[in-house]
Parts: sequence; C-alpha cells; structure tokens
Amino acid sequence: MIDELLAYQAADGKLRAVEQEIAGTEERKKYMAARKFMEKAPEKLDALEGRAVELRANFERLQKKYAEIADTIRDYENLDEMVDEQGGDVSFYKKSATQIADSLRGLKAEIGKLASAIESTAAEYQAAKKQTIAMQRQYKEYKEKYAAVKGSFAPRIAEIEKEMNALGAKVPAATLERYRAKRKEKVYPVVCEVSGNRCPQCGMELSIADLSKLSGGSFIECDSCHRILFTRK
Repeated sequence: MIDELLAYQAADGKLRAVEQEIAGTEERKKYMAARKFMEKAPEKLDALEGRAVELRANFERLQKKYAEIADTIRDYENLDEMVDEQGGDVSFYKKSATQIADSLRGLKAEIGKLASAIESTAAEYQAAKKQTIAMQRQYKEYKEKYAAVKGSFAPRIAEIEKEMNALGAKVPAATLERYRAKRKEKVYPVVCEVSGNRCPQCGMELSIADLSKLSGGSFIECDSCHRILFTRK
C-alpha cells in the first residue's frame, strides 16, 4: 500500500508544481492584490465616513459652546457701567472676563483644528472612493486575465488529476481521505519515510512507542509537523 500512496503523492507533487507556477504569475498576483483591496475597501470607506460624522458632531458642539461664551463676553463690554450701577470690585469682573476670553481663544483654536481634520478626512474619503472605483475596473480586468491564465493550464491539470484518480483508486479510502485532509492544511510532502528515529522533514525525534508502531507496519503522525510517517523496516 505504501508504494501506491507514494505514487499518488508523486502525481500530487506534479499538480502542486503547476499550482505554484500559476501562483507565481503576474496575472494572479495582480488579481489577488485587487481582490484584497476590494474586500477591505468598504470597511475603510465606512471607517472614514464614521470618523467624518464624529468630527462634524464635535465641531458643531464646540461651535455652540463658542457662541455661548461669546454671548457671555458681550455682557462684559459695558463693564465700567455695570460696576458703577451695581457696585462691586472691578478687578474681579476683569479677571473673570479675561478667563472667559482665554477659554474663547482656546475653543477657537480647537475648532480650527477640528475644521482642518474634517477637511483632511473628507479629502481622504474622496481619494479612497476614487481609488476604489478605479480598482473596480482593474479588478475586473485582472480577474479576466487570471481566468485566461488558469484556462491555459487546464489541460495539464486535467491530465494530472486523471492520473491521480487512477492512482488514488489503488489506495484505501480512509488512507486517501487522511492524505487529502493533510493537503488541505498545506502540508507537502504528506507522507515521508522515517530517517533513523527522526521525522525527515522537521527533525523531531520519535518516541519509543511511535518507533514500535512503525516497526509493526503502521503509519504514525509526526507530533511536530503532522506529516504521515512510515518505515520499510
């Protein structure tokens, strides 16, 4: 059975080589980059829009507060008359007016920063939107080119898959299923012959119990890299 499984793995290796060849093409690289961009674009646009809404709300809140303080400042325009009519310490009123004016200047500066942030966010949003629209066209183009590349490899893949199906029919179903599960985890080679008392791929030393199973003709799974190990001894 091990020879049949190794033959299947050898054919699988040819399929993997073709897959790697396809993966290395510029068409696939551009397609994958465009797809990744398109997947993230809505999230980015939503985040920018949410940020703009939040900035606008803060801007309006500060504007309202600024207007309220400005009204208070106007009450101090006729300070001398207020003191003459109502009495009191003019220095107290002047100190209070100065503090309010300082707050007003601080608010004005903060409002200016928010206005700049809003403008910057709006510009970033528009740029991201234009980029997304442009990438939508490119994505369609790259997708078509990548499909053409895959189509050119289709005859080779079909031939290899035909060979694998014939070889797979000679391997017990449970073993073949186990092999395919490993391949889905991007493990290759899946099946390896033990070198001494170690896994030949990751170098992990096998336990006495595992070595005993191997000597009895069983397969074991490497605890480190999870490959299927065997020995001919």
